[in-house]
Amino acid sequence: MNTPARTEFPLWGGTAVLMVTDPAALGPAEAWLRDLLASVDRACSRFRDDSEIWYVERVNAPTPVGTVLAEVVTEALRVARATSGLVDPTVGTAMAALGYDRDFAAVATDLPDRVVARPAPGWRSIGWDATRRLLSVPAGVRVDLGAVGKAWASDRAATLIAERCGVGTLVSLGGDLAVAGPAPAGGWRIWVGADHEHAGPEDTLVTIVDGGLATSGITRRTWRRAGRVMHHIVDPRTGSSAEPVWRAVSVAAANCVDANAASTAAIVLGDAAPGWLADTGLPARLIGLDGRVRTVAGWPSDAPAGVS
Repeated sequence: MNTPARTEFPLWGGTAVLMVTDPAALGPAEAWLRDLLASVDRACSRFRDDSEIWYVERVNAPTPVGTVLAEVVTEALRVARATSGLVDPTVGTAMAALGYDRDFAAVATDLPDRVVARPAPGWRSIGWDATRRLLSVPAGVRVDLGAVGKAWASDRAATLIAERCGVGTLVSLGGDLAVAGPAPAGGWRIWVGADHEHAGPEDTLVTIVDGGLATSGITRRTWRRAGRVMHHIVDPRTGSSAEPVWRAVSVAAANCVDANAASTAAIVLGDAAPGWLADTGLPARLIGLDGRVRTVAGWPSDAPAGVS
């Protein structure tokens, strides 16, 4: 069997990785992936004043939206409900107030002003008619679809490429990973750690054959505000960066959206995360601030090992 072909490119402050089991499929697969990512950016970006979500926020009335935004909003609200609001798309206002109001490469690394954090308005404030694809956002509310949109794109791209090319496919967007189609012999072998772009002493090797795997962490996308280190995972209950308890949490699930939702919620939950993750039954691996590793719900404790 051929060794899977691989390509990667910068994306949204991270890296997009695409692998396919047939090298001949890599060219068209990359083209489809880039097209999909461009459509997600046009629909969901809170950093583009020409994106669909920006337009909806300005209109402040029920507005027809396209297929991509409709599917991402549907997933974002499903995730919010499933996590009891721990992962909430209305944290965009809070993120902007904390200083993360533009593409991260342009965010000031040290902001002198203090900010008064306020809880997110809450996902129930969003008006969504899925049947007619009408979306409304209350005045003053900014929506952040970044995490869910990235995970949704991983799921959708992997499935689309596998179906169109008839190949095993792996798509990883900034550490949010999905696989589809027939896996290579022995499965997809993936290094998991606190930083998907840089190896660390806590990294471990896992193997997956289907579904999704996501890692959320607080070591990337950090900046300082009034002397305090901030990071990009916001606790909707406070409107501030989640209290640092875990450097990173990795979760395996049936799809990348669910894996990302659980890993993000775990960062927000802090000390309560292991029990909550165990209740979900999703295999998870948590790295503490001191580098100690804790695993729950069947995540293998030894490396290398397999998760399926």
